Amino acid sequence: MFFPYTVRTQALIDGEFVNAERDAVFENMEPASGKVLNTVAACSEADVDKAVKAARKAFASGVWSKMDLRERKKILRKFSDLIEANGDEIALLDSVDAGKPITDCKTLDIPDVVNNIRWYAEAIDKVFGKISPSGEEKLGLIVREPIGVVGLVLPWNFPAGTLSWKIAPALAAGNSIVVKPAELAPLSTLRIAELALEAGIPAGVFNVVPGLGHVAGKALGLHPDVDMVSFTGSTEVGRHFLRYAADSNLKRVVLECGGKSPQIVMADSKDRLEAIAENLAGAAFWNMGQNCTCGSRILVESSIKDAFVAALKKAAAGWTVGLPTDPASKLGPLIEPSALDRVLGAIAQAKEQGGKVVFGGNQVMNETGGWFVEPTIIDGVAPDSAIAQDEIFGPVVAVIPFDSEAEAVRLANDSSYGLAATVFSTDVNVAIRVSRQIQAGTVAVNGYGEGDIMTPFGGYKTSGFGGYDKGLEAFDQYTHLKTIYVSLTLAG
Repeated sequence: MFFPYTVRTQALIDGEFVNAERDAVFENMEPASGKVLNTVAACSEADVDKAVKAARKAFASGVWSKMDLRERKKILRKFSDLIEANGDEIALLDSVDAGKPITDCKTLDIPDVVNNIRWYAEAIDKVFGKISPSGEEKLGLIVREPIGVVGLVLPWNFPAGTLSWKIAPALAAGNSIVVKPAELAPLSTLRIAELALEAGIPAGVFNVVPGLGHVAGKALGLHPDVDMVSFTGSTEVGRHFLRYAADSNLKRVVLECGGKSPQIVMADSKDRLEAIAENLAGAAFWNMGQNCTCGSRILVESSIKDAFVAALKKAAAGWTVGLPTDPASKLGPLIEPSALDRVLGAIAQAKEQGGKVVFGGNQVMNETGGWFVEPTIIDGVAPDSAIAQDEIFGPVVAVIPFDSEAEAVRLANDSSYGLAATVFSTDVNVAIRVSRQIQAGTVAVNGYGEGDIMTPFGGYKTSGFGGYDKGLEAFDQYTHLKTIYVSLTLAG
């Protein structure tokens, strides 16, 4: 792929783009062609240490952490303006690097990045401390202070979007950050970091250490001078970060991990099945199903199941597979060969376990060399089968019938995950009653969704730990609460 502009592939440490130790690089593959897109700096433990030291120096100097809040807000707003001005470039980076449909990148992801940074910029001077009611002779001041050096470890499925969820509150709170982008899609992070420097964020405040997870990510998790790590990715890797914290300085760890999100369709919605099917096709296939809240299992009341499957097949037909840079494409490639193998293997296993593929199920566009799979619907799925329990992370949805509200809730909660869910019902009592019983961090009603920047995002069970992205609640993980307890008079 030819880019009509310079693409950054070095590490960003202390305000300078630099090679990794010993000029080490890794090959960055293009999902749509299966070819090497470019080579990117492969940061070592020593490189991570340099970045952390630069971040600590910047934090201790107060150049950002103690900057007047109005000035910090002004810089973050300029930062968001620069991202908006360069939005088409960043969208193309994510489309090519991660295989994401360009239309989604331009109309959803990048506008979201701009809005997220602006929202936290405006929140800077609106999140106050408190005073405790400690009586006439005492004064309890409860204040927030930036936590210090923050490690941010990113996923590849929404490279720019998830970056903004983390950098916006972390920077707004006054921290210095060291970002480890996903090795499968690092390019937009490096470009956005360059724009941060242009906006006026001081050297050392925003550092980027691309590299392999088991090297650079592990080094960040184990570093004794990192105060907290926010990680988005698989539950398996999330467990490693808890171990890294335990084996080092007991740094704060926030995890947003996997999901197997149930979508519940009650029979009282029988007159809206086409609209619901359109919505749930999007929930299942958006971003090729490579989404932690992917609506990958649909629980449908038995009396309307066949009619719903017919409507879902019709909706799935509109999810065209194509090159990610084609504005008409709704589905691009999977991220890597192992993802293709995993998804095709899951489909084959589902058939072996009694499931029936009623739409899709095949690899397509083989001639490109890329890793493309059709949107796939599997009916006749047993609730305890692998396709109903495991996170597939591909454009595959399983349909499971239920006969009662209680059974729907039981099936929804029969998972080790608890990130998100959706309930469709025309009866508000049913919708709220079921929503309250589902063990998930976000439950949408009558439409798949993750909330917006104002609502906290995190999970139950193995889907989340330690805090939330988005909302004012995100400030909690990037700040310390300190009590200053003042004696106004001394005892005589």
